[in-house]
Amino acid sequence: MNIKVFPATGLPAASLCAASHGAPTTNGAPTTEETIQVSAKNFMFAPASITVKAGTTVTWVNLDDEPHTVFSDARLFRSSALDTKELFSFKFEKPGTYHYLCTIHPRMLGTVVVE
Repeated sequence: MNIKVFPATGLPAASLCAASHGAPTTNGAPTTEETIQVSAKNFMFAPASITVKAGTTVTWVNLDDEPHTVFSDARLFRSSALDTKELFSFKFEKPGTYHYLCTIHPRMLGTVVVE
C-alpha cells in the first residue's frame, strides 16, 4: 500500500512545502517525485484545498496538541490517530478530486485535486 505513518523530527515552520527528490528508475534515469505537506493546526487543515500532479505524495502533519486523523470519504486512505508532530502520507496516483476529514473532529475538512 502507499500509506506510511511515522513520527516527525525537525519539521519546517511552513504549512505547505514542496520538495523534489530524484529517485533512480530501472533504466538509471532519475525521476522526480513531489511531496506536498498539509498541516493540521488550530483544528483546521492548512491549506484546506490543494491541487497536485498525479504521482505526488501528500504528507499531513499534526501541529495541534490534540490528536487528528486523515480519512478519505471514498475510503481510499485512513490514518490512525496522529499525535503532535506525527505524520501520515499518501501517494495520489490517479487524477480526480479526493475529499478527506478528521474523524475525531469532523468539521476539519480538506480536498486534494489530482491532475
